[in-house]
Amino acid sequence: MTIQVLIKPNTFFDSVSLMSLSTKANQIEGVEQAIIAMGTEMNKEVIRNVGLMTSEVEEAKTSDLMIVVKAESDELCENAFVGINELLTKKNSAAVGKGEVKYSTISSAASAIPEANFAVISVNGAYAAREAKKALENDLHVMLFSDNVSLEDEIELKKLAHEKGLLMMGPDCGTAIINNVGLAFANAVRKGSIGVVGASGTGSQEMSVRIHEFGGGISQLIGTGGRDLSEKVGGMMMLDGIRALEADEATKVIVLVSKPPAPSVEDKICEQIKQCTKPVVVWFIGGNEEKVTKAGGHFAKMSKEAALKAVLLTGADESKINKKALNIPLVNEVRAKLTSDQKYIRGLFCGGTLCDEAMYTAMEKFDNVYSNIQKNPDYLLKDINVSQEHTFIDFGDDEFTQGKPHPMIDPSTRIARFKQEAKDPSVGVIVMDFVLGFGSHEDPVGVMLPHIIEAKQQAEQEGRHLEILGYILGTELDPQNYQEQIDKLVASGATHASSSQNAGLLAREFVVKGE
Repeated sequence: MTIQVLIKPNTFFDSVSLMSLSTKANQIEGVEQAIIAMGTEMNKEVIRNVGLMTSEVEEAKTSDLMIVVKAESDELCENAFVGINELLTKKNSAAVGKGEVKYSTISSAASAIPEANFAVISVNGAYAAREAKKALENDLHVMLFSDNVSLEDEIELKKLAHEKGLLMMGPDCGTAIINNVGLAFANAVRKGSIGVVGASGTGSQEMSVRIHEFGGGISQLIGTGGRDLSEKVGGMMMLDGIRALEADEATKVIVLVSKPPAPSVEDKICEQIKQCTKPVVVWFIGGNEEKVTKAGGHFAKMSKEAALKAVLLTGADESKINKKALNIPLVNEVRAKLTSDQKYIRGLFCGGTLCDEAMYTAMEKFDNVYSNIQKNPDYLLKDINVSQEHTFIDFGDDEFTQGKPHPMIDPSTRIARFKQEAKDPSVGVIVMDFVLGFGSHEDPVGVMLPHIIEAKQQAEQEGRHLEILGYILGTELDPQNYQEQIDKLVASGATHASSSQNAGLLAREFVVKGE
């Protein structure tokens, strides 16, 4: 096995581009592992942890681009470098072809484009807060895609933004739609009168997609970052987001999306809802219905329910909306196929909130539900690589993405786990999400197909039925072909769920015994 390194001095690519480039590099024939990253200490630590450290990597500067390739031979490494250089060249050529101009600092860009009022920042976490502060000081709203930003920096940035009347979305903000433009991971949806403030990327995507499906549209989708509703941050961005949508003439209904918030922060949000003159729908997974309704909000327990309430509040005709009720005959059919030993669900998710929704749905009927993102420490997985009874995994969590692209871009980690779970005779159903939209894999179902087919054939040979349930988060407007993705999934023998909500309900009901 050979490890070769190429250092490109003073060559910068943002982290989103590098995630995509690393994924494509790992698909080059003969490559066992490839990492393309900037020469920061954090990235070097990742390279060290996976056993690819060399003296060239140690000496790389933070402004240098590091390309590390592991393959069977020197020749295969050299071939990989040729392929990677082609990818880098295409990336730069595409930027030039679009007439893009590169600026060395935020200040110089703001000076050269005085009409600009928004900055999207995707740099290493060690520098992200500094760059975000510069953007705010230049009176720019900020979407901070970068993670690994300290809590103290996040609080400081959000206080500064609040004082200046600016949005500070993030850190770790993965989704936004501003003036009908999708940023980072977002879906193509119609413009409309429903504004969303979300502390969850895929949760916000799911909300926008369901609203689109029910005939509504999005005025603005404001991301907050995943820690915004924590005790220490105090929901600063969600509160400012509500106020911004309250003042936006195009927004008629507001939807709030979050994983379980801190109770004191939930109280603050409810106080803001009381003051709001527009209808507010609240989908906080595991949230308090009494608090929300007392504040005058419209509580929704699940995602589809929230989207439907929002669309109806805009004045839509309920009789013309296809709600796609749960397929009870299908539930009975699958139950009949599973043996008494096939008791467990294994949820393998790219989206954290999609994982949470399915997990909370299972928890309503089962008391043995484990996860890498469980709030109850008693049900937190002891080893994230080993499932226990009902298990739901968020592969987008930091434990799985350290040094690797997000699973919405690179599905390799989830594929390996899928193969493992498919062999377990106690598993009745494996449920997965496939996220379409800007930034996501160009064919998320397609890369999974051979593994689904193989797993179902193997189970059949062993005399058991393995139910594979897939949910495709997307619209007919997304760059991936939505209907084609559904057709591929169904053709593999898997079952298609029409929404995140239905996926969670179906997975749970498939394995319920004695009803």
